[in-house]
Amino acid sequence: MPRRLIVGNWKMHKTATEAAAIVQQLMKLVPEPGNVEVVLAPPFTALQAAGQAMPIPHPFILAAQNLFWEDQGPFTGEISAPMIKELGCQYVILGHSERRQHFGDHDEGINRKIRAALRHRLRPILCVGESLGDREGGRTETVVTGQLLRCLDGISKDELRMITIAYEPVWAIGTGRPASPAQAAAVHKTLRATLASSWGPEACKPVRILYGGSVTPENAGEFLVSDQVDGALVGGACLDPQSFAKMIGLAQNVAG
Repeated sequence: MPRRLIVGNWKMHKTATEAAAIVQQLMKLVPEPGNVEVVLAPPFTALQAAGQAMPIPHPFILAAQNLFWEDQGPFTGEISAPMIKELGCQYVILGHSERRQHFGDHDEGINRKIRAALRHRLRPILCVGESLGDREGGRTETVVTGQLLRCLDGISKDELRMITIAYEPVWAIGTGRPASPAQAAAVHKTLRATLASSWGPEACKPVRILYGGSVTPENAGEFLVSDQVDGALVGGACLDPQSFAKMIGLAQNVAG
């Protein structure tokens, strides 16, 4: 099984000063991530401060919450892969449901963003997930596999090894109503089968699939014990260093 991965998506929270303080607190609580890879995704404006708050080599890895597919140009308000790469980012979250819902991100554009990330050796974390209507209408598998295949269209077997998938049911994000461990495991199994069918079993072995959607210290362990779940993409709970450290500890225990 690939190394467990815990990602904290800070969303639009924390100034640069606040970000440095959170990182310093987290380092005291988790002095050594050990067998778990820990990724922090502060807002763009806090990435540099978060990186500077850590010693070298960094105990945690930085991620950006989005990027634009062009390297530079007249794109007011956008951020490019070279910009976030220079700030020390190794990962970038793409296709999050909040980006799809509020900012019009669509599968074709997400595909272009993934390609841009890969050109600059950034590791995309691709988010897929169904709405409550899709779930209740029995369309979960169709929706998530469709998103997966469209967003990864044209990606080679070698490139696939750089990609992480995050299953985030839209109806669970920020609602306090997570999917059940069985529901998550079933979708993860479907995603793995789709990857294996399209790229081959060997190419998809390094691909980690995370669960996200109202993940808390109270329920994270139930997801992490599943052999279908390689880690978690954590939203609100990651803003509390104590809570996030507890989830990292749970992942460390499961990973052995």
